[in-house]
Amino acid sequence: MKIFYDLHIHSDLSPCGEKEMTPNNIVNMARLKGLDVIAVTDHNSAANLSALEAVASHSDIKFIPGIEITSKEDVHLLAYFKECKDAEKIGNDIYASLPDIKNNARIFGEQNIYDEEDHVIGSLDKLLINASSFSITEIIKMVSLRNGIVIPAHVEKKAYGIIGVLGFIPPDYGFRYVEVYDRLYSNRFIDSYIKIFNSDAHRLSDISEPINYMECDGYEDFLQQFKL
Repeated sequence: MKIFYDLHIHSDLSPCGEKEMTPNNIVNMARLKGLDVIAVTDHNSAANLSALEAVASHSDIKFIPGIEITSKEDVHLLAYFKECKDAEKIGNDIYASLPDIKNNARIFGEQNIYDEEDHVIGSLDKLLINASSFSITEIIKMVSLRNGIVIPAHVEKKAYGIIGVLGFIPPDYGFRYVEVYDRLYSNRFIDSYIKIFNSDAHRLSDISEPINYMECDGYEDFLQQFKL
């Protein structure tokens, strides 16, 4: 069977995310678009994952906890977990490592934390789009110890993509998957990896249509494909 997914969505916690990106709006839009599995991957924080997981549990949408982590090399990495508590532990460690630079909401956008009824219950002070103090190698190890996996995000982008930043993908990182933003992108450095395609949505309309899918026997098999 085909499992339709979008594994790179930002909530209003990410300063670049629109105000409309609340837990209920995200889940309901995913349902309207005919998706089966989503992951919300806010920048350097997991603070909205518990609300999203709660909302998704009352729907037919399967939810994978995730974070988009910025390494100290300025590379964006998608970290995925089976359990929300593991994502939250990593999210806390990553957030604590960010430089003590306060977010200016008028410039960068708000960083709001929601409950499962879409009420704002707090916000984060540090600017989330800065780089953490952890290297790519350290992030891979941290995530692995919490039974998660790491996939380099939008690898072809000049800013924050691993190929754009490092010039190649070091094989010793042990990646199995890479996220490619542009379907027409071709590069010999990604030939040996399984490619996934996501929306990187910052507004509701950008959440993927039912285009990207994996052939699986069900949701558990989908997770097994990613070793979760």
